[in-house]
Amino acid sequence: MDARLTAEQRQLRDTAARLADDLGPGSVLDLDDEDRIARLEKAVGSTGWRTLRSDGASGVEVALVVEEFGRRLVDVPFLGPVLADDLGRHVGVSSATVVVGATARDARGVRRALALDGNRVLTAEVGPPAPGADLTRGNASLHGRPEPVGVLPDEVAERWRALALVATCADLVGTARGAHALACDHAKVREQYGRTIGSYQAVAHLLAEGLALIEGSVSVLRHAAWAVDELPVAEALRAARIAKLYCARAARTVCETAVQVHGGIGNTWECLAHVHLRRALTSAELFPARLEEIDCGLS
Repeated sequence: MDARLTAEQRQLRDTAARLADDLGPGSVLDLDDEDRIARLEKAVGSTGWRTLRSDGASGVEVALVVEEFGRRLVDVPFLGPVLADDLGRHVGVSSATVVVGATARDARGVRRALALDGNRVLTAEVGPPAPGADLTRGNASLHGRPEPVGVLPDEVAERWRALALVATCADLVGTARGAHALACDHAKVREQYGRTIGSYQAVAHLLAEGLALIEGSVSVLRHAAWAVDELPVAEALRAARIAKLYCARAARTVCETAVQVHGGIGNTWECLAHVHLRRALTSAELFPARLEEIDCGLS
């Protein structure tokens, strides 16, 4: 595996980062700014990134965009549609999101949802909004029971599951990076006893440990994203499960640390840290991996 990104991949990552920085929410109040959301939806729609897999993109390229969108809490549908695109292209269904459990995820403005049940692809109409912890990605209930629309070969179905795990890992890594940056910025300006709190070892060590967790997450994510297309399906799925376990634990720790570094402010609604934590907790439960599914000891 060559861990270096190609020039085209770096350009894709940088473009996604600029879009997210320009139009992603900068505060909790921004989550209710319909004008900003409309401009963000138009910008994301114009990129064509929701059909990355149909256009021949690799798992690494999907992960790069998802990570940057997670970093800046992009709050229009992307994760669900890009996974539905990879599933729907095999059965001739487009413009959908995905069902996890009994709920359509990342479903704001989407009318159809897809699910993978064993090897069967199911579809259902998206119903009214459903409550959820994540403030950036809306859920929805379903109209009626899902109906089958096709059957996938074993390898295609398992590779899709690997991609789904990798995409949620990328969102976890991005969300953790955003929370860590938020905490670092706060530590540079918040003063106690005449000094910025970042100058105290107790705070600096928390932030350094968070950075180490993020770097480890990036490593396992890059390998799992590469494995989606390059390794035998069993190895790709195993790499994705290991990455999901590591990234889920790391992201939760980093996001909780961000709340802690903010002190009392971190426990208020106005602080953006809790939005990162909510997103991380939600992504950890999307396509969850269990330790029992991996054939080696991990702690």
